[in-house]
Amino acid sequence: MQLLDPQIGDCRALVIDGNPTSRSTQVAMLRDWGVGTVAQTSRPADALRILEERMFDVVLCEQHFDDRGMDGQGLLDELRRNHLLPYSTVFIMVTGEASYAKVAEAAESALDSYLLKPHNAAALGERLTQARRRKRVLSDIFEAMEMRQYDKAALLCLKRFSDRDEYWLYAARVGAELLLRLGRHDAARRMFEAVREARALPWAKLGVARAEVEGGAHDQARRTLESLISANPSYADAYDVMGRVQVEQGDLGSALDTYRKACELTPGSIGRLQKQGMLAFFAGEFAEAEKALDKAVSTGISSKMFDLESLVLQALLKFETADLRGMMRAVDNLQHASERHPESSRIQRFLALGDVLRSVAGRQIVQVVSKVKGLSRHTREGDFDFEAATNFMALLTRLSRTEVQLQDAELWVNAIALRFAVSKAGTELLCAAAFGHAEYQRQVHDAHARIGVMAEQAMTHSVKGSPAVAVQTLLKQGEETLNAKLIELAGLVLQRHRERIDLYEAMMARVEALKEQYCSKGTRVSLNDTGRQAGALALRS
Repeated sequence: MQLLDPQIGDCRALVIDGNPTSRSTQVAMLRDWGVGTVAQTSRPADALRILEERMFDVVLCEQHFDDRGMDGQGLLDELRRNHLLPYSTVFIMVTGEASYAKVAEAAESALDSYLLKPHNAAALGERLTQARRRKRVLSDIFEAMEMRQYDKAALLCLKRFSDRDEYWLYAARVGAELLLRLGRHDAARRMFEAVREARALPWAKLGVARAEVEGGAHDQARRTLESLISANPSYADAYDVMGRVQVEQGDLGSALDTYRKACELTPGSIGRLQKQGMLAFFAGEFAEAEKALDKAVSTGISSKMFDLESLVLQALLKFETADLRGMMRAVDNLQHASERHPESSRIQRFLALGDVLRSVAGRQIVQVVSKVKGLSRHTREGDFDFEAATNFMALLTRLSRTEVQLQDAELWVNAIALRFAVSKAGTELLCAAAFGHAEYQRQVHDAHARIGVMAEQAMTHSVKGSPAVAVQTLLKQGEETLNAKLIELAGLVLQRHRERIDLYEAMMARVEALKEQYCSKGTRVSLNDTGRQAGALALRS
């Protein structure tokens, strides 16, 4: 059998198939076509770990697996969502599903190709040749991306799309993703909409919704997603974006329902399990939260996609149910993570919280009080973010039901609330963290109302012709509460009336310093689809 192309000998391939006979056949076919290195595994979960550590030029994956864990489609979803599958990698799905819908879904998501069983070596060779040709034709785009020249790559995609050159649809999807990354949400939406009009593809409609979310049009995005899910109820990625929108709108109950459905579709997804567990935790559905997080920990703790916040919530849940062995196991896992990453203030904060629970279990009450006071001193630090606030609130709530007496607990709750009750969604999540403690929840709602009153009173000065007084008032209150809404409002008023404010430069310096320390990480509640790509619920900024 002749070589597919001159470079095929340098190619590295991974075959994923649960059937030993089928897997051996696929490996033999690839080697016959001249592929230089061929690795193999029988389970998607193992493939995920392999692909976290190594890069392959070709991935040949069976779609269906006998166990109820991750299937081929679920693996592809995880790889793409967490940026573990380079655009230069050819992903070919092998499927026995002869229906158009299943085949189209596999081809559309993989972007590269699919093989319908039974197939022969010639069919595999044809698919590989086509896919590798596409990678070569678009190599200028991929090279620009590898050099992190994203503007250049986006322009190349836009040109190929507008000229309808070879592989223009593929280029359109890559280009739209780049535009989103670059923050050019309107341009990304226009490209997705153009693709949707040319070819009515679910991913294009989802792209429109994502661009609407990034542009702040959450109501419109929700309508787009409702239409998409209605027409494509098995399109798991749509549930991810819908869940994000619902969280940002403060609709936690609906977001939890959304992730329940997503986990039913992809039971092996570590990221979605964590999101379901976290949302269930904040919804007060503790049994569901514990079950989802236990599964996420047992199947994914060694994965790079695993978010250690799950261990914090797991420890709090085990403490709640007096499962001290389970709680200690969660804290021990945090200890191991802390030893691996001593430079991470986030992980050190996680461990400090777990250490408080460990001391309570050991009835070391004096140490508990001392450690909680130590944690409270971090609440005014710049990197004490929304995630840290909800975790500390959840800890104080649980300690209030023990013999531990914390005289300053309500002062700490009030300080956290004044700083982080910026929006309706943030306020509701802080209250959810204080589930079962009516007084703490009342304090959070009162703090949110007080921030609103402060903003209104300051703006009254601006309306009456004294913008400098308004800015001074907002800055003073912002420095006292560390509330991002007040700080950013001071900057907006200052910019709007800069010609009428004599001390503009000095005031702007104060605003920028506060924004850098207390707003740069933000207090916005969202499901973060960039940055930490573990699929975790980003209660952090």
